[in-house]
Amino acid sequence: MTSYVVQRDGRAATAEELGPLAFAGYAHFTAMQVRGGRVRGLDLHLERLRSASVELFGRALPDERVLSELRTALEAGPSDLSLRATVHSPTGEFRVPDPDAEPELLVRTGPPTNGPEGPLSLAAFPHERVVPEIKHVGEMAKTYYLRKAVAQGFDDAAFLDGRGRLSEASIWNLAFWDGTSVVWPEAAMLGGTTMAIVRRQLDRLGVPQLTREITPADLPALSGSVVMNSWTPGVPVHRIADTKIPEAPSFLELLHRAYENEPPTAP
Repeated sequence: MTSYVVQRDGRAATAEELGPLAFAGYAHFTAMQVRGGRVRGLDLHLERLRSASVELFGRALPDERVLSELRTALEAGPSDLSLRATVHSPTGEFRVPDPDAEPELLVRTGPPTNGPEGPLSLAAFPHERVVPEIKHVGEMAKTYYLRKAVAQGFDDAAFLDGRGRLSEASIWNLAFWDGTSVVWPEAAMLGGTTMAIVRRQLDRLGVPQLTREITPADLPALSGSVVMNSWTPGVPVHRIADTKIPEAPSFLELLHRAYENEPPTAP
């Protein structure tokens, strides 16, 4: 029988340990797809956990300990799965931080996924995430705007910052194609691990990349758009708000090829 786990600090988590976390919102995490026991961009996931822990808690768990606990979770399940690693502090929320409190790691595994096939339509909402550079928990707005988008006949939601620039989507990074270059939005956002993998592999392929401000008014001049996250390096987007976006199969193929060029590694 397929086995998935919820482990705290390398062992099965108890209900007593999980209870406080169910009502807490001061933590951060990373999510990854494991295939054949291996992960693409493992170094990026470790760096994300390390830097976010220092920012939120003032200290981070050693990479060796994180890797050991990831291995423990992976050994208990199938070779293909989804994994989420969440870091929190026993100090909890709404309290002065304890400088001696070491962060704790919660690891959950589940069935693998490749995300939707698309193409997707995205409604655009004004929204800026708090501390957007950290993948933190307790973000009600993502689900709230997703539901509003679906109620309006869209598949998902994209966000506009205070200057009217597209930044990211609900649980996705945005990427665009101008016919010759991959265009990344210039705005405060969470830089995803898949986005970082694709960017460094595009560099190795010699594909031009630009970072610039993109507003809804700029969309008609673009030749393609996708969303990406830990599920997939690219799901086509055919409409944002009222603007239709052309299909760009070569752009989609390029992003998937770049991602697949990243060698997977075992924790």
